[in-house]
Amino acid sequence: MPVVRSVGLAAVASALLACAAPAQAALIMHKDIPLSVAVKLAQETVAACAAKTYAVSAVVVDRDGQTIVEMRADDAAPHTMENARRKAYTAMTFRQPTAEYVKKLQDPNSVAHQQVTLPNVIAIPGGQPIKVGNEVVGGVGASGSPGVDDECVNAGLAAVKDQLQ
Repeated sequence: MPVVRSVGLAAVASALLACAAPAQAALIMHKDIPLSVAVKLAQETVAACAAKTYAVSAVVVDRDGQTIVEMRADDAAPHTMENARRKAYTAMTFRQPTAEYVKKLQDPNSVAHQQVTLPNVIAIPGGQPIKVGNEVVGGVGASGSPGVDDECVNAGLAAVKDQLQ
């Protein structure tokens, strides 16, 4: 019977050692938008709207919704900066263009009706998520060119497309 007992003790000891060993935690790896890309994105967005005779503000936020860069064109209305920031934040948060988010409000049962009451969320077209592949790494928003904000943001994104790889 000593053999059975030593096997039983060995099994218990082995189980205890397995539980005591630290678990291997995998780090979460992600990409972030560098300042140089955020600046170029904002500049190109403002320039695209200026070419259409609109003075706008553009804001780029990171994956956590924190502002990286904000830019207000000469003669842009004061409220455009806050609108652009909220559009960028909303696009990043919900991982979709704000124009798509606006459509959710057409459904009276959509949770979007409650979400728009959250701080920093706004349901106005002009915000786009910034993606590297399928990963959302930030958001960009423009305000000041009614009905044209998305075109300006898309022009800005096209200008930095090669840098978002």
